[in-house]
Amino acid sequence: MDIKIHAIHFDISSQLEAHANKKVVKLAKLSDDILSVDVFLKVVKPESAVNKEAEIKVKVPNTEFFAAKVTNSFEESIDSAIEAIEKQIVKFKEKLRSK
Repeated sequence: MDIKIHAIHFDISSQLEAHANKKVVKLAKLSDDILSVDVFLKVVKPESAVNKEAEIKVKVPNTEFFAAKVTNSFEESIDSAIEAIEKQIVKFKEKLRSK
């Protein structure tokens, strides 16, 4: 699994990068087919309090999962987006089993 973390228009701290890596690696428990994971972190509308956005794109053979969440911290955004991706993967696997 190839993990890429992109900090858009800011320098990412090693602590934030470690948090993102830790959460993304847990996705491997749900599916062995994950080819790559891209995490995009950016600040939107700097004047508001809720302005930290995390977009996560997970590529598996023949499909792609995507989630974007905006909260008041990058860690919270990453956690919320990972939860959404997990739900998508579970739903996708259930769909495959029913066929």
